[in-house]
Amino acid sequence: MTDLNRILSAREPLTLSGAPTGFLPLLLADLARAAAGGKAATRAVFIAPDELAMQAIADTAIWFAPELEIISIPAWDCLPYDRASPSLRSAAQRLAGLHALQAPVKAPQLVITTAAAITQRTLTPFRVRQLVARLAPGESIAIDKLTTLLQANGYSRTDTVHDAGEYAVRGGILDLFPGGAQEPLRLDFFGDEIETLRSFDPGTQRTTGNVDSFTLLPASETLLDEETIKRFRSRYRELFGATATGDPLYQAVSEGRRLAGMEHWLPLFEERLAPMIEHFGEGALLVRDGGVTGAAQTRFEAITDYHANRIAARGSDPGSYRPLAPDQLYLTREEWDEAIARHPIHITSPFHEPESASVLDFAVEPSRDFTPERAQSVNIYDAVAVHIANQRKAGRKVVIASYSTGARERLTGLLEDHKAGALAHAVGWQEALGLAAKGTTALVVLPLDHGFASDDVTVLTEQDMLGDRLVRRARRKKSTDAFLAELATLTPGDLVVHADHGIGRYEGLTSIPVGNAPHDCVALSYAGGDKLYVPVENLDVLSRYGAENDGVALDRLGGEAWQRRKARMKERIREIAGDLLKIAAARALRPAPVAEPDSGGYPAFVDRFPYDETEDQDRAISDVIEDLAAGKPMDRLVCGDVGFGKTEVALRAAFVAAMAGMQVALICPTTLLARQHHRNFVERFAGFPLNIGRLSRLVPAAETKATKEGLADGTIDIVIGTHALLTKGLDFKRLGLVIVDEEQRFGVVHKERLKQFKSDVHVLTLTATPIPRTLQMAMSGLRELSVIQTPPVDRLAVRTYVMPWDGVVVREALLREHYRGGQSFFVVPRIADIAEIEDYLREQVPEVKPVVAHGQMAAGEVEERMSAFYDKKYDVLLSTTIVESGLDIPSANTLIIHRAERFGLAQLYQLRGRVGRSKTRAYAYFTTPADRIMTETAEKRLKVLSDLDTLGAGFQLASHDLDIRGAGNLVGDEQSGHIKEVGFELYQSMLEDAILEAKSGGSTDFVPRDAFSPQITIDAPVQIPEDYVPDLDLRMGLYRRLNDLEDAHAIEAFAAELIDRFGKLPPATQNLLSLIQIKQNCIVAGISRLDVGAKGALVAFHNDRFENPAGLIDYVQRLQGTAKLRPDNKLVITRAWKDGAARLHAGLQLSKGLAKIAA
Repeated sequence: MTDLNRILSAREPLTLSGAPTGFLPLLLADLARAAAGGKAATRAVFIAPDELAMQAIADTAIWFAPELEIISIPAWDCLPYDRASPSLRSAAQRLAGLHALQAPVKAPQLVITTAAAITQRTLTPFRVRQLVARLAPGESIAIDKLTTLLQANGYSRTDTVHDAGEYAVRGGILDLFPGGAQEPLRLDFFGDEIETLRSFDPGTQRTTGNVDSFTLLPASETLLDEETIKRFRSRYRELFGATATGDPLYQAVSEGRRLAGMEHWLPLFEERLAPMIEHFGEGALLVRDGGVTGAAQTRFEAITDYHANRIAARGSDPGSYRPLAPDQLYLTREEWDEAIARHPIHITSPFHEPESASVLDFAVEPSRDFTPERAQSVNIYDAVAVHIANQRKAGRKVVIASYSTGARERLTGLLEDHKAGALAHAVGWQEALGLAAKGTTALVVLPLDHGFASDDVTVLTEQDMLGDRLVRRARRKKSTDAFLAELATLTPGDLVVHADHGIGRYEGLTSIPVGNAPHDCVALSYAGGDKLYVPVENLDVLSRYGAENDGVALDRLGGEAWQRRKARMKERIREIAGDLLKIAAARALRPAPVAEPDSGGYPAFVDRFPYDETEDQDRAISDVIEDLAAGKPMDRLVCGDVGFGKTEVALRAAFVAAMAGMQVALICPTTLLARQHHRNFVERFAGFPLNIGRLSRLVPAAETKATKEGLADGTIDIVIGTHALLTKGLDFKRLGLVIVDEEQRFGVVHKERLKQFKSDVHVLTLTATPIPRTLQMAMSGLRELSVIQTPPVDRLAVRTYVMPWDGVVVREALLREHYRGGQSFFVVPRIADIAEIEDYLREQVPEVKPVVAHGQMAAGEVEERMSAFYDKKYDVLLSTTIVESGLDIPSANTLIIHRAERFGLAQLYQLRGRVGRSKTRAYAYFTTPADRIMTETAEKRLKVLSDLDTLGAGFQLASHDLDIRGAGNLVGDEQSGHIKEVGFELYQSMLEDAILEAKSGGSTDFVPRDAFSPQITIDAPVQIPEDYVPDLDLRMGLYRRLNDLEDAHAIEAFAAELIDRFGKLPPATQNLLSLIQIKQNCIVAGISRLDVGAKGALVAFHNDRFENPAGLIDYVQRLQGTAKLRPDNKLVITRAWKDGAARLHAGLQLSKGLAKIAA
């Protein structure tokens, strides 16, 4: 190994040559150990060209040296002079990193940062130390003083804490997610003293353990305490004159409010800013990647450009944005060059250079690249086996790195098949070297992109062998349920459906005295101004109507129109369920050809897939392959959000079927999709003995004729096309598998034709319309269902900005995409808005070429324009929401949405899923009108979306907002009309019931669920008080969850969660939980009404019947005289209960006793 001491003692910057990218983690781990092991322990610092490279080193260096402490300091993830602030997470991580640098070095320490981060000034080391507060149980601090401190330090207040930099206050409990912490913390106050300090899981909001103490770091570099506000105000006036006091920024800061983008004026808040290098300490060893020179150069140019643009725009709109001079927040070129020489910042280079006083060569080569073999379609594994043998002959140890355990298993199998010698699995670097020294090839799980070859070791990675792979970084999952619960909340004015009274309007939560005690109820208004109050424990009779509220008539209270509609609906739904069942039964009786994956070709075909399969995807694939081998016609529906990897499922099914000698037809709704699939299939099937044809309007006549003949005589194995495949005169010689993509977009006629196809061939249907979980369970057995819910690799790493319309930012975004060779989507809510944006693009961004598409154009024209955009003839697609469906354009990575507040949540989410399909960073800008105030719901919706940066809930989110798109044609085409009549949620549960009933074949063991909701009247306060859970939406969400609890065990768990999150249960909430338990007993006992008053109780049974009459008579006799059955079948109990608690207890015992008899 090269002498590391020479690097440690160098006074001039050295070039460390012969150090390819894959070797850097190992080199840096060794340097960090050497730096910490000297006389004075110092830290090693590595400057990466960008965030991805930084992350890659952070993930891998620790594998080579497990004792290493890694500190990452990212740059702000926004542009210079931006309107947006850096995200809370990156700001918090940056400060946590800077704070970690203040402590002395005790163990090997590697600090990783980026070119953009190190060329930006930051707080001085003294200031970082000064801003830290330690909190521990027993310390005194008033809760309102702490919230003021958090607000000043950049934390943002939310209802529920999910992410770094957020806090929430509920009575005497404060939840807080400090920067640099693994988990958020819950502080329980007693008066002004912190009584307990616990960590909790942001997903479930439940406590995970106790914490002794913690360091509270600011969540932003711009602090808003009195001193900094004063400093900012005077400097802003000095710089920009007294007229600037009217600027929104000046006013916001003066009031102590945070404004998006205010961080870009950091120098005005602070006495002095320091270059980051000041934080590294004396004698730190600094190394930069070879790419940093270019990255820093680009960064300096960008800063100058953005500054010049802001100055130019200021001429036309003076008060909107007053930029600071670039040298105030960023280093200048000269300062950077001087820092390189003064500190010596060494540079690495993958190329070899002759040794000299300023060059140190490591003589490490990049690992062998198998691109030539891949290009010639030679078997890669044979080549790898030969390469391993050669390396061993040369006396090198061989280590092979895979991205995941699954990939390692598969690779082990393939290498064994290709006689690659002895193989063994290893856990760490030392174990791998030990195994490899004995002549075995060590296989490890290590997310290294490229390997390296030194004198004694060769490291090969999956990417070296199989080409570019995109690997899923384990992302911090956000709890999707919490978000969906937030979205499920009803806002006053929404339409709801009451099972007995029909469609009404939700007016809000109110407290109504029942007897002498307050009881929370939901207020609904009906046609003619009638009001209905539903007690919170009976919320299960309500369901959301859906998103389309326009033009829906409210029902009359007590009118019969609703009951008529509901009965008619039931009838029709029963028919739908019956049809489904018939089709399923007919298919089950027919045989179909068997297809099994062949052991040689299939694994190699699978390896061409450049991603890690997600669990759901894996499950879907194995389901499909089992179906093909079962000998019965497959009829499987694969649901998954756009881009979640459904196509891969289709590719594998097609491969297995075609290799087993069947013909495969893939049918898509549009020519554009057909083209996309064709291109995909041709690439993936290259080198296999299969012919692929295509049929659609855009295919030349001669090719169409040849394809048709090929299908008839069996020379074409796979055909991809639009509904042209469904025309009458098309013959297949041995059709075995039909794949239907985006089924929801075919019309009725085509669906009928497909059904004829379906009788005895395998059918695989792909759809992006999600299916709610419950319905999915009911459907199983009628149509096999596979649901893919996990987003694939790094999809959703879309940086989302929500901002008022700012021409400069939009221009920058479009140009940035244009100059990196990509394309952009520009989406407007209405066709009327297109002209205005066209003018803007023509005048302000003449460099890009836009093309317009919207729903009022002829379908053919839209398709031609989309095709031209797909072929990169235009840079910007300006359209209404038609881009929402099914388009996959990997080169489009910027999305701008005009008037974002006019879109529904699922729409925005779908639209955002259109970008971020490749390795490049994607950006989404949601712009709102600059001079108008948004409604609270629109603001909340946009906030949720910008928080959903890393969410695999696309599927649930969409299914939650499924009503926006109509519930997918899961069973028939008439559905959307039906949904309009009874509302979305009710329709869904009716369909479930009908399917279950049809499945049970009319047998008596089927009991429709929730046929009634017991009415319980007990004179005791029943509510979640406002001072216990102040946030209304959250309270409503808890009420809804309460109604979904199944049994006593679930109620206990729910009570524990409430105590954990909000503190000790108030008596009224305790009563509410008892009431829910009574209600569950009543459902078992078939009690439709239970009144418990001061002098006794009255029980009415559902439909005036009781399951076990003999048991009931026994019960009455046991109660000797206190109970009697009236002639109208009601049970009366005469007994005096003095207070609410006694009455509740009586209700609980009575319902429990009757439930026991009935069960």
